[in-house]
Amino acid sequence: MTTTHDERTDTAPSIRDRMTLASILTGGWLAQGCYALAKSGIPDLLADGPRPAGDLAAAAGADTRAVRRLLRVLAAVGLFAEPEPGVFALTPAGRLLCTDTVRSSRSAAIMFGEEVYHSFGEITHTLRTGQPAFDSLYGMPFYDYLDSDPETAAVFTAAMGTAPVPAALNSVDLTGVGTLVDVGGGDGSLLAKVLPRHPGMRGVLTELPEALEGARERLGTLGLADRTNFTAGSFFDALPPGGDVYTLSRVLHNWNDDRAVQILRRVHEAMPEHGRLLVLERLERPVSEGATRSRQAAQGRLVDLLMLVMMEGWDRSEEEYRGLLDAAGFTVRAVHPAPLQSDRAEHVIEAVPAARGGAAAGAAR
Repeated sequence: MTTTHDERTDTAPSIRDRMTLASILTGGWLAQGCYALAKSGIPDLLADGPRPAGDLAAAAGADTRAVRRLLRVLAAVGLFAEPEPGVFALTPAGRLLCTDTVRSSRSAAIMFGEEVYHSFGEITHTLRTGQPAFDSLYGMPFYDYLDSDPETAAVFTAAMGTAPVPAALNSVDLTGVGTLVDVGGGDGSLLAKVLPRHPGMRGVLTELPEALEGARERLGTLGLADRTNFTAGSFFDALPPGGDVYTLSRVLHNWNDDRAVQILRRVHEAMPEHGRLLVLERLERPVSEGATRSRQAAQGRLVDLLMLVMMEGWDRSEEEYRGLLDAAGFTVRAVHPAPLQSDRAEHVIEAVPAARGGAAAGAAR
């Protein structure tokens, strides 16, 4: 009599194993529910307090029964509350889907529910070919698509702007820096954090025109616009020269090796002899290096999965980034770790032009 794999007691899946898999397989349903609500504006309708499902449906142009059923499901996972039958309210987690919440996740929910969702629907194409499913689905690379669709580009910029500035930046000495050039700096989040701490510093933000509008508004609100030069352009083109420090935050992981080196060479061309480059990226580590098997530990690796289906880049190891920097004419002077050593947290790789890097190639790791 043949024993099946599941009948072997040492390897048979437990009830907990089945629940874990079921949770993963149905996670996309909840995500699409969040997308539908964010897109409809229903969380914003609840910002001032609880409302009946019928009122929400009427205001959003939706079906009452569908709204009630969807909100009940998301209430069961903690995004909403149902203080009385058919009446719904926001929880702190659900408030993240509101437009005016600080670091709102509304734009991310919309982007994940549209372009990202559709790309993951074609992940078998990526598995077969190694190429981004997005390109096959939309007929062009992701950033070309953003260039062709200003509305989607605005959603993308807003979604990316909610990510916190990597905490490892705090360990870099910026004393005496006169000008910091943030290359591909999105809505100005990094400058918004750094400039107030260094009153004598000026900022330069280089971004595509559609992203600069949001950056001007954000930095203007903080009283920092008069200390910032806004330069429209791509990081594949000539960059503003003469900066003391150049930053590339979450930029290189979007691109393949050739394109990443091209970006780094543009920085090298613009940088004076005394300049420094700070590369802020998550560093890929083997699972054996203290990583635990949990959804939280997987979050950092999920970003790499997102890159797999959407773009041509990937999360790299420290040695891989050192190789890119070396190819572009830089020497690594130091690697500043994330304070909590989380799989999701970015490190800062500090590099200088190789001509003055000298023996610093073996600097702190």
